[in-house]
Order: sequence, then structure tokens, then C-alpha cells
Amino acid sequence: MIVVLALACSSPKEETANLKYPTTAKTDSVDTYFDTKVPDPYRWLENDTAKATGEWVKSQNEVTFAYLNAIPFRDQIKKRLEEVYNYERVTAPFKEGDYYYFYKNNGLQNQSVLFRKKGIDGEPEIFLDPNGFSKDGTSALGGVSFTKDGTMAAYLIQEGGSDWRKAVVIKTVDKTMIGDTLRDLKFTGISWRGNEGFYYSSYDKPKGSELSAKTQYHKIYYHKLNAPQKSDVMIFGGEKTPRRYAGAGLTEDERFLIISASTSTTGNELYVQDLKDPKGKLVTVVGNFDNDHNVVDNDGTRLIIQTNFNAPNSKIVEVDLVKPEVDQWKDIIPETEQAMQNVSTAGRKIFINYLKDASTLIKQFDYTGKLEREVELPDIGSAGGFGGKIGDKNVYYTFTSFTYPSTIFNYDIASGKSTLYEKPKVDFNSEDYETKQVFYTSKDGTKIPMFITHKKGLELNGKNPTMLYAYGGFNISLTPSFSTSRIVWLENGGVYAQPNLRGGGEYGEKWHRSGTKMNKQNVFDDFIAAAEYLIKEKYTSTNYLAIQGGSNGGLLVGATMTQRPDLMKVALPAVGVMDMLRYNKFTAGAGWAYDYGTAEDSKEMFEYLKKYSPVHAFKPGTTYPATLVTTADHDDRVVPAHSYKFAATMQENHVGDNPVLIRIETKSGHGSSNLSKAIEVNADQFAFTWYSMGVTPPMVKKSM
Repeated sequence: MIVVLALACSSPKEETANLKYPTTAKTDSVDTYFDTKVPDPYRWLENDTAKATGEWVKSQNEVTFAYLNAIPFRDQIKKRLEEVYNYERVTAPFKEGDYYYFYKNNGLQNQSVLFRKKGIDGEPEIFLDPNGFSKDGTSALGGVSFTKDGTMAAYLIQEGGSDWRKAVVIKTVDKTMIGDTLRDLKFTGISWRGNEGFYYSSYDKPKGSELSAKTQYHKIYYHKLNAPQKSDVMIFGGEKTPRRYAGAGLTEDERFLIISASTSTTGNELYVQDLKDPKGKLVTVVGNFDNDHNVVDNDGTRLIIQTNFNAPNSKIVEVDLVKPEVDQWKDIIPETEQAMQNVSTAGRKIFINYLKDASTLIKQFDYTGKLEREVELPDIGSAGGFGGKIGDKNVYYTFTSFTYPSTIFNYDIASGKSTLYEKPKVDFNSEDYETKQVFYTSKDGTKIPMFITHKKGLELNGKNPTMLYAYGGFNISLTPSFSTSRIVWLENGGVYAQPNLRGGGEYGEKWHRSGTKMNKQNVFDDFIAAAEYLIKEKYTSTNYLAIQGGSNGGLLVGATMTQRPDLMKVALPAVGVMDMLRYNKFTAGAGWAYDYGTAEDSKEMFEYLKKYSPVHAFKPGTTYPATLVTTADHDDRVVPAHSYKFAATMQENHVGDNPVLIRIETKSGHGSSNLSKAIEVNADQFAFTWYSMGVTPPMVKKSM
């Protein structure tokens, strides 16, 4: 039974009292792990193409949107988000052939447009406008790759947020199409070999739903221009070399084909083929998955490789392909105390992005590993870019921080001087805000860094609405960055806190591994300790604390709220991995086993996973925080069944006045498929959070 709410409820408590959730049918589905039977009554929700699932989605959305529509200031939040987003945003330019290319959004365009200009000071013209790819603006430009001479390009089309792609090849002079559209590409780039063809990756179309069925064997193909896709040659992968992820790339001089292959998100094999040799074959450089290896560039037959082999914080080595064995590798840039992140090249220089307590440090080296300088950055924050061609004299990079909108700089490689290239005009006065970094103590005594951003002059009275956001997994580092949507939260007196949990890459591979498999609880303990710190220091209190995270961060929120439901008022788990016993059964989920382990690994691993698995952690008759689960019907990274089962189980077990809602977006994926959808979900999350806290944002009071 669905009760539509009145549009003007006087309080969240009254509104929730009128709230009745759809009845979710239960089945007798049971799995057995090491003699332990585990009921899975909502297994039927995993069938994303079933009529019953569609009806369940529709009925849940009706309840959710009836509740959200009744929040008095929801529309004002959306309007303000549209106002702050309505400014011109451009990316750093990159040169291909005779043109400089860059992306630009004039403000509220659903998709950014790819422009080009002849010369850095030339007149811009539209090259590709993905806003015309579909009528509803949910098809996006998923990447573009140019031939070395810039005369041809292959671009990828992403539809409805799915990870599947189409590829279209065009002449850049007039954008006429070459050959047929390639279909069913996934987790791929495009790597050109001369002007004759290119390499790409894909899976066989799965049996059943392409949005949820397991994808197992990644394959690398070579496509010859104007040839039908069915004649493309598989050069790696398939059942003979079963890898879940495999990608091909070429060195800039196009002499070497580089293949990286892995069975999970950490550790990869490395293969190299000398394309200059007509009889050349793939040579195994690394034949195991114990470490991460990335080819940076080559200098003749000498490969320059980033690796964490015997170096948890990573280092740069040189490898002679005449003797590619690991024991012949030579360190040219040794490991340091700072974790090495991204490595790029331009003008025959190596640029390394290190992290110092989760902030960027850029160092410039020559190809022998000699340090030339540390790049002077505008402030403490995050810098990205520094990639270009071997003949470049300058390179562009973007700098950002929590109160520093993404700004582009032109860097002179010879002198090391940075000059401003493009600064956005945002409706945000950074001088009104401050960010500090604190180090708090987690449960086992580990010191964890956390950034806290808020208006200057904040009163530490325990009553400030606070958004605690984190990720904690897959060696991914959360560094300072500017968020346009966050303006609305901050300018209305909100506090934003971002801790760097174990499981991430902020302090190298040791930090990552300390938050994986049987150490995963460390991540949740770190997050709980962050919340406790914010409460202890009176930034906020339980009634004004919201926790937020997406994907692996959605798991983080789900685990934290089920372990400590008393700690926060609001929980916002987005596209989360919620069923830890079955995550490896869907799409590419099996590749996450390095971080999580699987229920089939051992009895000990099964019991560990089951204990924190959010779907399995609910306790009947427990009061959980106000919860808005968000997911999307085209999410084929973390399938929406995770969120469906989580919401159904929570609605079954929860008692009390806090609402438990699930918002299911259509024609969207693991992230919003266009800007308008992103604004809508942000507005709903902010409105739900403030309303659940009993807080009216100051901007609403001013308009009354």
C-alpha cells in the first residue's frame, strides 16, 4: 500500500508517520557457505529485467518522490544549485595535429562540448557536441583518441550511464565517418597504430541482462579501418588467457605495443611487443599479479616503468627489453616517504605526482631520473595534468582545492614557471571559508588525516550540520578538490569533512592493504572515529551529522550505519556494494576480490564478510538513521540490486520515525548521466539531510 503524502507537512516526524513503504515480497531462497545456511529472501530483486522488479522500483520511487516533494525548500535548493553551476567551465587544452582541443560547458549544458582551435590563441570551433547524441541528454562522450598526425579520431559514446560503449571513427578535417560504428566495447581506450587501425578492449555480450550478468573474459582486438567489426583480430585474452581486465597502449613513438592484464583491481601482468620487428611477438616482462606496473615511456629499447615491486610507495625503474627479467631492472627514481601517484611525460621530462598528507607534490625529472625541480604550486591542494608530447616546450595543468575552483595554468618546462591560463568565474568567495587538516586517532591507535572546511568564524557549539564523506578502498586517494554543488552546503553554514581512510592510496600500498580483506573493518573504524572526533570537538553532534559515500564509499556508509546507528542522524549511501556475499556474481564484480575477498575463499573470509555485509547486518527492531539510498537502473558497475536488497531489508527491520527511502534514477549509471540529473540528486540529498535534521537552510529564511 502506498500513501501519497500531503505537500505541506509541518515536520519530518509527522511526515514519516504518514509514510508507508511498499510491501516487498519474500522468497525462500537460501545459499549455503561452509555448512552455514544464509537466507536471501530478496534475491528476486537481482533480476533487473523482471516485471516484478520494475513494479517494485516504480512503487518505491512513488513513495520516495512523494516524500521529497513535500520538503518545503527542496525547489529552492535545486534553483540555487542551478545558479551556482551556471558558469563557464573549461578543461586544460591538449594538442593533436595542428589543433588544440579542450572541453567547455557554458554552464547548464547536460554534456560538456569538445572544442578545437588552430594555435593556442585561435578561434574556437565545435568539434563534437554530445548534447546531440540523444534527445534527453543522457548519452555522453566517453573518450576520444587521435592518430599521431591528428588527421583521424575515434570517439566513444556512452548511453544512459552504462559502461558499454560504441566507437565512431572520423576524419578530423570534416568529421566524415570512416567505416561502421563499433559496438559492445567495455572498459577500454582507443590506441591507434599509425593511420591503419587501432586496439580496443571488450567482453563477449553476456547471457541474460547486459546490465547485470557477469562479464568474465576481457579481450583485446585490433580493428583495421573500413573492415567490418566481425573481422577484428583478437590479440590477447579470451579463455586461453582469462583476464578480467586487459588494456592495450602504444608508446608515443608507436614502436612498442604495451599490454597490461589483471584479474583484479590491484596487480597486473605486463607484456610488450616490438612493432618495428615484423616477426616480433609479445614478450612477458611481468608474468604475475603481485604488484602494479605501468609503462611511462620508452627511450629506444629502454622502457621506463612505474612499479611498486619491492617499493610500497612506488618507484621508477628502467628495463632493457633485451633482458626484461625483474632481476635486471634498475632503479632510476627510488621510492620516497611520499606515495607516488600519477606519472606523466612531456618535453622528454618525467612529472611525478606525490602525495604529502593527501596533498599534491609535483617533481620534474629528466629521463635518467635526475631531479630537476619541485614544481611551485599555488597552494596546498591537488594538481593534475602535466601530460603532453615529447616535443612540447610547455604543458598545462589544473589546480584545485576545497575553496579553490579548478584553475588552469600554463607551465614552461625549461624555466619551471607557471602562468595563469584560465580561471573560472564562480559565484563563490573563497575568502569567506577556511580549511584545516587534523589528525585524529582511530580505534587501533592509527593516526588518520582529515580535512575540514567551513565558513570562517564557525561557532563550535555542536549544532552545525556536517557532511562526513569518505571512500577508503581500491588504492584510491581522496585529495582536496572544489565541488560546485558543495557551495550550497557551505554557504548555508554546513561543515564538510573528508578523512583519508585506510584502504585508500594516500600513503602507498601498505595503507591500501591495511584496509583490505580481513583488515576491512579498519576502514569502518577509521570512519567511525572521524565522526566521533567531529562530535567531541563540537563541530557537530549526532542530530546534525550526515555520512555520505558512493560505490565502495556506499559500502562504507552501509557498514557504518548498521554498526553504529546511534552515531549519525542521516545516511546517504550511493550506488553501494551492499551484498558482500554475492557482489562477485555480477558484471565485473569478481575483479574486486583483491580488496574484499569472497565468501567462497574460506570459512574465515565468509564469516568476516557476512559480519559487516550491510544487507546481512540489520537487526530487527532497531532504529536506524534517516536514510536516502540512491542508485540507477543503468548502473552496470555496482548493479542496483545491491541497493534494492539493502533498502528492502532496512525497511523490514527499522523502527522509529526516521524515513528509509530509495531513489532510483532512470537512464543513469554509476554516476549521473548528465548535469540536470546530477543537480536533481544533489538537491534531493541536501533537502533530505537538512529536513531530517530539522534545519531550515539560512537561504530559505532570508527569502521568507
